Amino acid sequence: MRGPVTHVGQDYALVEVAGIGYRVVAGPTLLAKLRVGREASVFTHHLVREDQEALFGFATPEELTFFELLMTVSQVGPRLALAITAAHAVTKLQLAIVTDDPDIFTSVSGVGRKTAQRIILELKEKVHAAGIAAGGTSSTDSDVVAALESLGYSATEARRAAGAVAGTAGELDVRIKAALQELARSR
Repeated sequence: MRGPVTHVGQDYALVEVAGIGYRVVAGPTLLAKLRVGREASVFTHHLVREDQEALFGFATPEELTFFELLMTVSQVGPRLALAITAAHAVTKLQLAIVTDDPDIFTSVSGVGRKTAQRIILELKEKVHAAGIAAGGTSSTDSDVVAALESLGYSATEARRAAGAVAGTAGELDVRIKAALQELARSR
């Protein structure tokens, strides 16, 4: 969604598109970047439920993709998914899932130990279903690139990170971790 920002509230912004004002719920980092009267480009998720309809906004497509991935976890609603996505860089959150680190998630208000463990468990399964065999062996970097792309990175970012860790020995999960760490360092 692209248009001028007409208002910035505590947890939302109003963005005008084709003469219609849209209320976009967003995290504090994105809201701090938005200025009233200036054009903004926001990646949005349109949530439609029986009792609710809302737009959730993100600064990058990676944040949007990770938010949508979090929404697939049982007992993680849109507000909690937004809080998690807004609290840490996506690369840091992905690395926490790959390395079984629930502390990153429990640092977010509203996320307890059980919820953090559920997020890690359920998202690992989704990553595995997307074709990333954590622990499988492969001699090519195409598996690392495919893994990073399925986590929401662009092909260019994925190839660059895989190239940076091409000499890393070990199984696929070790190379993916190294590539995620490289992506986290480059941001």
